[in-house]
Amino acid sequence: MRIMGLDFGSKTVGVALSDPLLITAQGLEIIRRKEENKLRKTLARIEELIVQYEVAEIVLGFPKNMNDTIGERAQLSLEFKEKLERRTGLPVTMWDERLTTAAADRAMMEAGIRRENRKEYVDKIAAVFILQGYLDRRGNSV
Repeated sequence: MRIMGLDFGSKTVGVALSDPLLITAQGLEIIRRKEENKLRKTLARIEELIVQYEVAEIVLGFPKNMNDTIGERAQLSLEFKEKLERRTGLPVTMWDERLTTAAADRAMMEAGIRRENRKEYVDKIAAVFILQGYLDRRGNSV
């Protein structure tokens, strides 16, 4: 069993997977789409990955505003959560992702990845931060 972490963006979805022991998160891929509302292929790819990696649960980044309110992006994430649950039948947990993209960007900067190359990886790394936060919290409460 594995847990999948997703960073849902306007034209990308960063994907991370836990190891089978549910201790660590690894970046898997970035699913790209041409238009924000075109989710059919994105959902189909997520389903393929769920089957391939025997995923039992999904953690979806929840981009709340810094003042803890729910803005447009967070509302879109909630709608995506409903689509994921309907399509996959798996439980989807919303995980506060405030500052994960900034943390991912900072980690890449510290690793020496050039600015123009960071956009290529930021969503996948943000998904890792989302999933790892969830795994750490889950591990501490078991």
